Amino acid sequence: MRRLLQDWVAEQADKRPTSTAVVCAGARLTYAELEALSNQVARQLRESGCQRGERVALLMPKSTTAIASLLGIYKADAVYVPLDPSSPASRLRKILDSCECRWLLAAGAVTPTIEELLQTGQGRHPLCVGWLEPAPPSRAVFDVRFTLDDVVGLPAESFARYNRPEDPAHILFTSGSTGTPKGVVITHDSLIRLVEWATAHFRLEASDRLSGHPPLHFDMSFLDIFSAAAVGAELHLVSRELSLLPNNLAEFIRTSELTQWFSVPSVLNYVAQFDLIAPGDFPSLRRVMWAGDVLPTPALTYWMRRLPHVSFTNLYGPTETTVVSSHYTVPACPEDPTAPIPIGTACDGEELLVLDESMHPPPAGTPGDLYIGGVGL
Repeated sequence: MRRLLQDWVAEQADKRPTSTAVVCAGARLTYAELEALSNQVARQLRESGCQRGERVALLMPKSTTAIASLLGIYKADAVYVPLDPSSPASRLRKILDSCECRWLLAAGAVTPTIEELLQTGQGRHPLCVGWLEPAPPSRAVFDVRFTLDDVVGLPAESFARYNRPEDPAHILFTSGSTGTPKGVVITHDSLIRLVEWATAHFRLEASDRLSGHPPLHFDMSFLDIFSAAAVGAELHLVSRELSLLPNNLAEFIRTSELTQWFSVPSVLNYVAQFDLIAPGDFPSLRRVMWAGDVLPTPALTYWMRRLPHVSFTNLYGPTETTVVSSHYTVPACPEDPTAPIPIGTACDGEELLVLDESMHPPPAGTPGDLYIGGVGL
């Protein structure tokens, strides 16, 4: 049987149960602990009535429990819908209505948001709330179906699954060109194919320490999470608070001894503007990758001159093609600060075509539109 996304964690729990799987703000889970907690979340959802294919939203800050929860959603044969805790309730309500979601796993300072969601959702799909902290939120005016204490009291063994690789794994909502939330359905198989390419192309190993900088509702986060799980590496989540100051980010890379950093370009540019990297800094770092926007060439030059031991790769692709579709590793430090950084060549299983308005390849040097096809679409 072909694998599902959660199978990587189960395999690592068998191979290296005591190895660290995920770290966040001082909290740490081994692969055995991550496997156990995600099984318990899945069992709680099943016993509470969650059916195969139902959508389960996650509304909580980035944490080790959040990673276990999204895995638990997969293991319950459900579809994961990440929500941004900083988004207004009106936007979140549109997302919940769009995917007809009746399950919500939550934690952190999101009680007012949930109360507003329930108020604006009267007469629509009822929302069953699982609170993934030991006790229910104080003074909350909504009912909590179960808490983290209930979850960890359940058996931690795995159980039968019925999803297939071609089934939806998660639904990611983007604003699109209209500003209205638009759901993109990503299957297990599409993300697995990308992760298999990335782990082979970048030669990831169990000794790697990967950053987890993007928010969980960004598609980039999935490449971090499952690349780590696929090889048994450590995932070091970057909290929202840590992201506010560039000097904190630089120190995080240094003290966590990260071997890979992956983020949007603005973060790299931010660190460069404050001149926070010493020559030869971050001795453990081997790869820096970015996606989601254009990295200014002067910022890239800053990083490359100070870190000659690191490779730098531009990844490109919209959410609709499963995180990234092309890659370009910069061969040498650019001499021209105005030179653009290419998006490179297609990832394995992907196809990039430049076509004109009549759907034919334009003459060399003539602009056209980029079309993407293949396993990620």
